[in-house]
This record gives sequence, structure tokens and C-alpha cells, in this order.
Amino acid sequence: MYPHPLPGRALTWRSLAGLFLAVLIGLLSPPLSADRDDDDDDDDRSEESVNADWIEDLRAGKIRLAGDDAAVDMLILQRHIPIPYDYIATLMRTPNAFGQGVACIICHSSNDPTKSYRGLDLSSCDGIRKGSTEPPARPLFEPGKPAKTSILGRRMRNNRMPLGVHFSTHAKPESVTAVRDWIAAGAKNDAQFQDQVLPLFKTDGAFAPGSPACTQCHMSNQEPPSFHELDMTSHEGIMLGADSVAKGVDKATKIVIPGKPEDSSLYQHLVEDRMPPGIPPTADRDHPNTLILLRWIEQGANCR
Repeated sequence: MYPHPLPGRALTWRSLAGLFLAVLIGLLSPPLSADRDDDDDDDDRSEESVNADWIEDLRAGKIRLAGDDAAVDMLILQRHIPIPYDYIATLMRTPNAFGQGVACIICHSSNDPTKSYRGLDLSSCDGIRKGSTEPPARPLFEPGKPAKTSILGRRMRNNRMPLGVHFSTHAKPESVTAVRDWIAAGAKNDAQFQDQVLPLFKTDGAFAPGSPACTQCHMSNQEPPSFHELDMTSHEGIMLGADSVAKGVDKATKIVIPGKPEDSSLYQHLVEDRMPPGIPPTADRDHPNTLILLRWIEQGANCR
């Protein structure tokens, strides 16, 4: 659909972003050797500006930029720059904006479920805030709240599990239902878990044809060899959660919320595909544009 650029002549969005940021800094920045004591009034005013704060940090040696991702973090995210909706609208209309894939509005451009998947309209600010209209109708996020664990945040960042399962692969309903029912019943270490659920985590192809067993990647609370320090070989390990060493046992990321399968990341990872469809599971889950989108939500998802 899109022609391949000639080798050596193509600029990726990251290169363009880096060039833009470098030019912008050069245009806006006064010489670092400039004397700021010549005019106290001007000095007081400059300290209130984003640009003056940036220059002050440059002088103090606080800025360490290593690549375009770091530039986005340092220039935008850490300095709480308001994200305009115009930029979000551009992302929704741009192929490969969040990684390899078509533009979001190709699949989600209307609240009519007969024309747009899930009746989701990402072509307007009101549509993004409204969310999906096809039952079960629900918003994708709550403006002003942490966005990484919202539906939109999960769909942009979290890979479907077992890792490598293609978005078009239909999950085995009996296996997914067994996990869901166990969580809904309280996630107890009982006969239901030992006989019907735990064996699924240890069996190749249990959740999708050709998929590896969950315990091939999650077999202990140590990383390496276990990804995210997650042990799925026992009820104790599953209920402990992920990253218990890095964060501490009391702050480990819980993957099971007893009685609430839809809120449990274990269940979410089995049924939710990462977007855009077909994006490689190795693609950066914290793509700069993804972080900017999530920051816009946390700032209130303003439509201006």
C-alpha cells in the first residue's frame, strides 16, 4: 500500500522528530553564556516560562538526551506540556503512528457498529471520549485518571498472551472460560484450580493452537529466567503477582483480582489484542506517541 523509500534517503518519524526538536531548541534558546543578571525584571519573568526552565536545566547539566525517545520525555512529559487535541487527531489519522500498522481511523471511524468495529469513532474528540457503542458499550478511559491500565492504555501497550499469538487466532473458549470462572469464583486454591486451571498454564497450546505453555516464560519469581518475575507454576506464585523482587512483595503487580476477571490482567492478557492489529509483540510498548496519547488522557482529554 505504501511504497518503500530508497535506502539512505528515508527519514523515519523519529529522525524528523529529532531534527524538529533540535531546530526548535536552537531557535528558542538564548546563548548559554548569556548574563541573566542584567535585568532583574526580565529574569523574574523568564523563570516562569517553560523555555527559561529548560535553559536553566541545560546550564545546570541536568539534561541528558540519548535519542529521540528521551527528547520527547525530557521536553514534553517531564515538563508537563499540555498536549493539544490537534496532535492526537493527527496520530489517529497517521499510519505507523504507534508502531507498525494502519491508521486507527481505518477501522474505527463511526459510532455505527455496522460501519466501524465496536461502534468506536476515533475520528473525533467526542468519539474518542465516548468509547465503543456496541454492547457492551463502554468508555475507553476516564479523563484525568491514570491511563496505562485503562482499556485504551492496555490495548496500546499489552501483548495478548501466550506471547506471539496472532490477533486473528481464535482463543480456545473452554480454556479462557475456565480461567474466567475460577477468578469469578474467588480465585481459590481448590480442586477447581488444581484440576482445571493450573494444568492449562503448564500445557502447550492450551489457549491457542501452537502457543507455548505459560510456564515456559513464567516459571519463578526471579528474572532471569522468568519474565516479570512471574511464577505461574503454583497458586502462590500466581496470586503473588509480577515484579515482586523489583517492587517488593507488598507492591507486586497483582495479575488476579478475586471475583473480578475483567479487572484481572491475567484474564485481560488472554482476550485482549494489542493495537494496531498485527503489530509485532516485540514493538516498543512505550512508543513516544503512545506515552503522549496517555498523557493527553491524564491531562483531561481536552478537545481543544
